[in-house]
Amino acid sequence: MIGALRSEFRKLTTVRLWWVLSLTLFGYVGFTAGLLAGVFGSLGDQLASSPNAPQLPPDALPPLIYSTVTAVGYVIPLILGALSVTSEFRYQTLTPTFLASPRRGIVLGAKVTVLAVAGAVFGIVGLVASMGIGGSILAVSGIDPQLGSADTWLLAGRVVIASALWAVIGVGVGSLITNQVASIVVVLAFAQFVEPILRLGASIWDWTAAVGKFLPGAASDALVGSSIFTSLGTGTTSVQSLEWWQGGLVLLGLGVVLALAGFLTSWRKDVT
Repeated sequence: MIGALRSEFRKLTTVRLWWVLSLTLFGYVGFTAGLLAGVFGSLGDQLASSPNAPQLPPDALPPLIYSTVTAVGYVIPLILGALSVTSEFRYQTLTPTFLASPRRGIVLGAKVTVLAVAGAVFGIVGLVASMGIGGSILAVSGIDPQLGSADTWLLAGRVVIASALWAVIGVGVGSLITNQVASIVVVLAFAQFVEPILRLGASIWDWTAAVGKFLPGAASDALVGSSIFTSLGTGTTSVQSLEWWQGGLVLLGLGVVLALAGFLTSWRKDVT
């Protein structure tokens, strides 16, 4: 197992993918966090005077800003996990890997472990962006960024866990859909279009909202404890949410199911 872990770590760190995606995550999260901090921080008085504008108390702003790492940036560790598998099929690097380590379950387990660590690192990168840029704008706007609060660092820890789980889910998606283009299209389509629409539709009625809270993005928001979607609401009813540990279990279960499905299908096929 140690050899498999070492091999997967080298595969990940010897290509440009990891740092390109980490820079993308930093820029994406930093821009989003800065924009939200500017709108709800600097323009707080103007928004408060408009009854139709989203209303957030100042102490609710820092968690919302810092949670952008997973609320909008979760797609990056998800893509990282998927590409870590699909690139193996595309460039046929699985052939020498399986020759060196014939026990394919150990190879997949090592990849899941390494990508979980990488996802956690991506969560830290995102937090540096959201806390550094978003927190600075909040401070300039006269709002306490709450960087000394235990609750803030508890949220940060959950962000790291959620990012790690998203990378694991990505490994499962890549194992199940081994075509690289198809895998990325499915990931982007679901993350950017399908799930937001499902969450919006599910929030219309109470009974659909009770089902919608089990969607991956909703479970991730529940695990972290804050999100732009749950803070502002997405429909005509109040947003329903799982407990933080339930959200974590939903994400973990999804990752395990996808990875197992991939192992039982494409991962067990002959590779050339």
